[in-house]
Amino acid sequence: MNWVVATFYKFVALPDCAQMRSPLLKFCQEQDLRGTILLAQEGINGTIASSRAAIDEVLAYLRSDDRLSDLEFKESVADTLPFERMKVKVKQEIVTLGMPEVNPSEQAGTYVDPQDWNRLITDPEVIVIDTRNSYEVKIGTFQNAKNPETSSFRDFPGYVQNTLNPVTHPKVAMFCTGGIRCEKASAYMLSQGYQEVYHLKGGILKYLEEVAPEESLWQGECFVFDQRVALQHGLEPGTHEMCLGCGHPISEAEQNSPAYEVGVSCPHCVAELTEERRSIRRSVWQSRQANLRSSHCSDRPTE
Repeated sequence: MNWVVATFYKFVALPDCAQMRSPLLKFCQEQDLRGTILLAQEGINGTIASSRAAIDEVLAYLRSDDRLSDLEFKESVADTLPFERMKVKVKQEIVTLGMPEVNPSEQAGTYVDPQDWNRLITDPEVIVIDTRNSYEVKIGTFQNAKNPETSSFRDFPGYVQNTLNPVTHPKVAMFCTGGIRCEKASAYMLSQGYQEVYHLKGGILKYLEEVAPEESLWQGECFVFDQRVALQHGLEPGTHEMCLGCGHPISEAEQNSPAYEVGVSCPHCVAELTEERRSIRRSVWQSRQANLRSSHCSDRPTE
């Protein structure tokens, strides 16, 4: 069975977000959904997975709120459910910049459709910025895009203050996985005096879905925050895996490294591991595998 994976967000005033949580969680659980939805006074942000019918039910439920009537979903498919449980959380921000006063529902940059993105980012007057974290940028990004080398979205304002200038960089184009980080980043940059600020509508995922590989300026794969790890053009599964020891995405070459041990270590974390810590990780991994085998056996029908 192919499971539908849907991602969505919207910056919109939700002063009653705390009251929304329990009914929404109950409805999602009734539809047997898995994933996470974040609610904050600034809006909603989520990634969920289930059957086609269940995803449609939740979409209809969310859109029944007038404030979310135009909520857009981006979808892909997965062979297995990429999440173990369903969570609905109330947060200060739906994407954490650390500056709640930055409000994209009041001020944000100009959306650019995927079909128009290539023309914008090849303009020599435009500086193109990847607003994602360094480990995401490493496995794929757009040609000639600037890497802020951040470890957290909270670091982005510091990058802007230390590196850019609204006088020398008047035209800025930004992108991220699904559009939410670059939209909030655009609101921040407008507040700092930048005049022409653009961001990719629907993010990298929408670009990979709609732009043909032969026309694409994307290089590599796109990291996603679930068990699929990375996606390619057409939103097909990528070649990266996840180190279950440290959570870092690892390439095919890194998977063949002597430093890689499934569930234990990879080239990114092996040097930091003591033998004691390595032994603990190995025991945890073996225990998980044993529990998984036991679960599969108990699910078999009695002969």
